[in-house]
Amino acid sequence: MAHLRCDFFSEALSLSTSMTVLLPQRTSTQIGMEGTAAEGPPPVLYLLHGLSDDDTVWLRRTSIERYVAPLGLAVVMPQVHRSFYTDEAYGGRYWTFLSEELPELVGSLFRVSDRREDTFVVGLSMGGYGALRLALRQPDRFAAAASLSGALNIAGLRTGRVRPEDPRMFDRIFGGREVAGSPDDLLALVRAADPASLPALSVCCGTEDGLIEDNLSFSRAAAKAGFPVATSFGPGAHDWAYWDARIQDVLAWLPLTGPAA
Repeated sequence: MAHLRCDFFSEALSLSTSMTVLLPQRTSTQIGMEGTAAEGPPPVLYLLHGLSDDDTVWLRRTSIERYVAPLGLAVVMPQVHRSFYTDEAYGGRYWTFLSEELPELVGSLFRVSDRREDTFVVGLSMGGYGALRLALRQPDRFAAAASLSGALNIAGLRTGRVRPEDPRMFDRIFGGREVAGSPDDLLALVRAADPASLPALSVCCGTEDGLIEDNLSFSRAAAKAGFPVATSFGPGAHDWAYWDARIQDVLAWLPLTGPAA
């Protein structure tokens, strides 16, 4: 595969930022890994990082390049800092960047498919929240979305645990606006969603993870709203051993339709 660290200027953020990109490359003599690439533009996975990470972390903590090489799948990993993929009250417009500017930039810079059936989004922890928020608010863009150990109850997190390393984080992100019942609230988005319009959804979380109850609550809310969510709740903590294993499950679950599927 081709690996690119792309530095660019974001109009939405009014600053220079980065994304890490993997592009399919057909190979046959590379020892230990065989790459696949379709004739046309490849499908694309937007892979989102967690709270303390950046756009390079999936490459550094997992074997994501090796996992996607035989699938002919492009992977775009953007950087959003500690934003919860939201237009911050006192900071950057990271939701606008993620949901509007980024796909346009990716389409202009790289040869990837723009078809709904070829577009997927997955994230871990904070990125799990971002992935499901994209899927619920822009269901016409994605064929599938998955959350790994997602922070899926933002209203609860904001009023509950305080992060000692960043105690004003939620004040910076949300300001004085109410999260519960808003477009920032995944549970509210679930209740308002049209099941027929949604992409396939997957949620997994380790039973030793502090976010397990939020993930169970999201799954119950989805079932009550009448749309299925593939779930996996088993042994595991909030760590890279769990995420490296689960991303392989998610890749196998994605509804890839090309010749490499």
